[in-house]
Amino acid sequence: MTAVPKPEDTAALIDRWWEQQEEELPCPHLDASLLGHPCGRRLWLSFRWAVLERPSGRIRRLADRDRRETAFMVENLRRAGIEIHSTCPDDGGRRRVELAPHVAGSPDGIIESGVPEAPKSRHVAEFSAHSLEAFTELKRKGVFDAQRRRWCQIQCWMHGTGIRRALCVALCRDNGELYTERVEYHPVAAKDIIGRGAEIALKERIPPALSTDPSRTQCRQCPARPFCPGTRPIEPGCVSCRTCAHVTPGKDGWQCENIPLHAMTPEEQREGCPRHVLHPDLVPWPLMGSDEDGNGIYEIDGVRVVNGKGGVLSRDLLKGRREPRQEADLPF
Repeated sequence: MTAVPKPEDTAALIDRWWEQQEEELPCPHLDASLLGHPCGRRLWLSFRWAVLERPSGRIRRLADRDRRETAFMVENLRRAGIEIHSTCPDDGGRRRVELAPHVAGSPDGIIESGVPEAPKSRHVAEFSAHSLEAFTELKRKGVFDAQRRRWCQIQCWMHGTGIRRALCVALCRDNGELYTERVEYHPVAAKDIIGRGAEIALKERIPPALSTDPSRTQCRQCPARPFCPGTRPIEPGCVSCRTCAHVTPGKDGWQCENIPLHAMTPEEQREGCPRHVLHPDLVPWPLMGSDEDGNGIYEIDGVRVVNGKGGVLSRDLLKGRREPRQEADLPF
């Protein structure tokens, strides 16, 4: 008699399907959703693609649920007579707003009219869904005190769109209750938040960490925790133009000293090239200098190792290889 599959087998199959879906290109800009994070190092590493989070099938499935919940809230706003566009469910999707060089964001929607407290006023729309505990705290404290990072993100959206009010719509997943709150634009705060993001994006060297205590709650949950203290290198999958010592972000785009006057696209940056040299702030080894070909020279366990096309390729070096490959084995 054939055994009936266990329920968890079916659940695992569903999550496996999500894991097999094609991954999107990492965010090309420093997104407004991150700017309220207190750790400048976390922002810098994210922008440099030195921390590439690979969400599990479960997380990707939950992200799809978030999109469906957003569509549900948009639909109900329209039923209430609110005119809204530029949302995820719409053709064309969310509107991207440029805030500063390398800093941008995409509001959840733009409301033209119909909000009861100000029927003729435009609003930036922001949607979220929460557990009962988080939803109750949001209702009690408001967005500013309960969800400061979200408040910072909304300020950026309002600044970038020129819209001076925002409508936050929150859904409680436990009981279906909705909570709405209008948020006022604070120009000084918005400019400070965006200015900090722009400064971090243009930094050539890694900013200080939020804390030297890895047991701190925010540090425990950070995907950069394994190498943030400087004791381990980044993962081999993080090799891209953005983690290369030859490449720097400028106000007009990313520039490589090996390809003068060429502003690289995000697709080109992700691909990288054989001349990649690991940025010295992303590995724990002392940088001893460079050779005449522009390769980096690192000291690893007392041995000088050349990193670059003329030596050990960056991905190989991060995988533990210390000797250059034979020419016949090179991937180019």
